[in-house]
Amino acid sequence: MKMRRSERIVAITKILVDKPYRLFSLNHFAEKFNVAKSTVSEDLAIIKRVFAAENMGKIETLSGAAGGVRFIPDKADYDIKKTIKYFCQQLSDAERILPGGFLYMTDLIFSPELIMEVGKIFATKFADLDVDYIITIETKGIPIALATARAMNLPVISVRKDNRVTEGSVVSINYVTGSSKKIETMSLSRRALQVGSKVIIIDDFMKAGGTAKGMLDLMKEFQTEVLDIGVLMETSEPENKLVSDYTSLITLERVDEKNQEVVARPSDWVI
Repeated sequence: MKMRRSERIVAITKILVDKPYRLFSLNHFAEKFNVAKSTVSEDLAIIKRVFAAENMGKIETLSGAAGGVRFIPDKADYDIKKTIKYFCQQLSDAERILPGGFLYMTDLIFSPELIMEVGKIFATKFADLDVDYIITIETKGIPIALATARAMNLPVISVRKDNRVTEGSVVSINYVTGSSKKIETMSLSRRALQVGSKVIIIDDFMKAGGTAKGMLDLMKEFQTEVLDIGVLMETSEPENKLVSDYTSLITLERVDEKNQEVVARPSDWVI
């Protein structure tokens, strides 16, 4: 079916947005819609202009024989601040305080709409990194890692806290949790990660950084380069974590169980 330009632009936009970072040749669209490459270029110019005007992400064109066009998620600073402030407002509800001074946040982490926005924020922050995999640890880190991987069009690898026979041969390490000082175990199948890969670690929460430090040590066993660590929320105390290079979106200042008060704010770089 021969499409009008308006129809073709909708179809091209859908294809690009559904597969972020994937490079499509102009020939791909020319053959798919039975039009000249010059016509496709004109369509892409319109899409690129609208996306730039509405801060909807980047339409990037690469020249040369191996060139083409791709969509790169890119949230505007205003949208990042809006999403993180909303998250902080939700977290600051005293009804979320659990016995022992813990904070209930499962509903937020498993909210598809909200967590997809968080994934886009991490994708924007890490857009310039040449990454092969997103790494996380079960269980609450998985939705955030999936959202980030979706926005960056990357595979996800989940580290386990126990061994499973279905994983085959695994690499296991012991690590000390930063806050409780307990010895825990984490493991990863030898088949899951190629030696020499470049990865980003994503997790939901960091207090002292023991889990993140353990994951860094596990990645060393695979001779993997960790380009960054993304954490949804960190605590303000202890100030000195076991890891130094990481990116958090939210800082939890305090959870006062006695006075029923929660103080959560956007991390410094967000402000």
